[in-house]
Amino acid sequence: MRDHDVLTAVRALAPALRARADQAEELRRTPTASIDELAGAGFFRLLRPPAYGGLAAAPDIFHAAVHEISRACGSTGWATAVLGVHPWYVAQLDPRAQHDVWGDDDSALICSSHAPTGTVTPVDGGYRLAGRWHYAAGAPPPPGAPLGGHRSDAARPPPDKPPFLVPRTDYRVDDVWDTVGLRGSGSNDLVVDDAFVPAHRTLGYAPVTALRCPGHEVNPEPVYRLPYAALFTTTISTVMVGIAEGAYEHHVTAARANPRLPHGRRVAEDPFAQVRIARAAGEIDAARLQLTRNTAELYEVARAGREPSRSLRARARRDQALATERAITAVDLLRENAGGSPLRSGGDVLARAWRDLHTGRGQAANDVERALALFGRDAVGLDVQDPML
Repeated sequence: MRDHDVLTAVRALAPALRARADQAEELRRTPTASIDELAGAGFFRLLRPPAYGGLAAAPDIFHAAVHEISRACGSTGWATAVLGVHPWYVAQLDPRAQHDVWGDDDSALICSSHAPTGTVTPVDGGYRLAGRWHYAAGAPPPPGAPLGGHRSDAARPPPDKPPFLVPRTDYRVDDVWDTVGLRGSGSNDLVVDDAFVPAHRTLGYAPVTALRCPGHEVNPEPVYRLPYAALFTTTISTVMVGIAEGAYEHHVTAARANPRLPHGRRVAEDPFAQVRIARAAGEIDAARLQLTRNTAELYEVARAGREPSRSLRARARRDQALATERAITAVDLLRENAGGSPLRSGGDVLARAWRDLHTGRGQAANDVERALALFGRDAVGLDVQDPML
């Protein structure tokens, strides 16, 4: 199977994913049928290393697949994007950690909660980990998760707070995800009482940011030489833009179907509706174009065996955050033009997109001001040291 075959298969699944959007909200997780179908289509193989049945696909193929899923169902897009991008992270780890994940089952999935909310105690051969982690999208199915933590032996928290790869047997899922948006993403809490993590199952952000990872010894493909921050944050923004595009397509289709506004004019004939549609389309197009441009340039740099400049990294971070802002702006415009329908509870597509986007805005990667400040510091020649670059 080639990566383009996977993209074709994912597009063919979109109607079924869209039809299960209500079910995802009711379950508060992605339906098992959707996970199984996407696995069968090869989606979760895109960023997995070839040694474990993966395709090491170009990032634009992966993001195009994420976009298609998110257009159909935002919650499914969010959960599966997180599950789909983590094989890339595992590929950066010590080869022993990769074998721990895929040695017995090369279809194993990984969720995560990278915020350093746990406590880590160094011991012989590794670490002991305990704590609670929030917002682990797709948490029920996966057999493992990288979890962030503070080292208890440090007088002050170190600047690099790495994740620790924990198998499913060492954590439990606390079903607490009950939100107004992204309800079907299953972003529950993970709880570890006391787990031993071998030293080879952790990797700090410093070597990942510097593109000096032990996994590179066995995974030479250029996709694994992309900056962590650029790939992960762009994946999240791709979900957001996909949600906005799905809402836009639904709104325009509905406008063509002759509904009338309270004053009697058809929506399609209302010049103010036309302006909002045009502005929304422009926001979505600008977001997609900047995301794809930056990903393409980063991948070309990796293919050439070079390292991306700090300015390119800063631009990718800037545009990723702005893409999220543009997606929200687009759907806000459409919602203003849709009357009272999106205010009703239930399965209205535009209402769900609005809820999903405003919920997704709270993800740390989507902090627009922080991302813009990083770009601004670099633009005026100040030093920038940040794991999100």
